[in-house]
Amino acid sequence: MMREIISYEWFTIFMVLGLVFITIAKVLFTNRFLDFIGVLGNSKYLKIYTKDQKFIDFFDALLFFNLVISFSIFSYLAYLTLVPTQTFELDIFLKFILGITALSLIKILVERLVGSLFEIDKIIDSYLFQKTSYKNFSGFVLLMINALLLYTINPSKPILLAVVLVMALINLMGFMTSFKIHQKTLTNNIFYFILYLCALEIGPYLILYKLIVEYKA
Repeated sequence: MMREIISYEWFTIFMVLGLVFITIAKVLFTNRFLDFIGVLGNSKYLKIYTKDQKFIDFFDALLFFNLVISFSIFSYLAYLTLVPTQTFELDIFLKFILGITALSLIKILVERLVGSLFEIDKIIDSYLFQKTSYKNFSGFVLLMINALLLYTINPSKPILLAVVLVMALINLMGFMTSFKIHQKTLTNNIFYFILYLCALEIGPYLILYKLIVEYKA
């Protein structure tokens, strides 16, 4: 019997592209990159670079491109694993990238708009920088995990779940760091904080999940 084998050539091309973005970030911002990779162990990176953040940060942008690529590869690989009857289609994978990019950018813009409306720009900017830093770090880790899933470890439901938990743990650490820094402000405005979590943190992921489920159906 002939067995259909899924080609990972396009995955490899996009992984190399993600690695190129990381390499450019390391070459152009060597000291910052070295501080960045230690963000989980200490708050040195956040303390130093929060003050120097810009509306468009080239360093964060490079790592964001890798994050989108890595997350798209993992998402589509998980889709192929959970739905073994499906095969790789480049147009669908590009839709994954476009959807994740659009959702992420819209979410950031809405958060900045909320900050401007309520005149809490400094708090929102600080929070977004901290959150973005941890998300970019999770994209950095996910690039290596994707390489293992594609060429070493056979993806399965338990392994995919373990990866999701690792990514969630990294971002939870970032959330707790932000909460600790702004604890006084948040506790004094707990209602708005809960509203924010439901509308801008949980809501978009529920929408993304619904879209994936509907597309699968």
